[in-house]
Amino acid sequence: MAMIADTHHHALSHTLAAPFRALWSALLLIAEAKGCMAEVERLNRLSDADLAARGTSREEQVRRIFGVRAAI
Repeated sequence: MAMIADTHHHALSHTLAAPFRALWSALLLIAEAKGCMAEVERLNRLSDADLAARGTSREEQVRRIFGVRAAI
């Protein structure tokens, strides 16, 4: 009987913590997006000639900034 109560308690605490985990995940996504957008703004200030002089292209930099998310 104690095992059932303990399992129920764990499930309840897990359920009660869910909104806080969701909020934390959302805050992390916002912080990550803000960093990416700052890099995109810096990239937009560079000309294609500047990027070529650095041995890179705009497409390569977008892939670097966004990583896997650039394909989505």
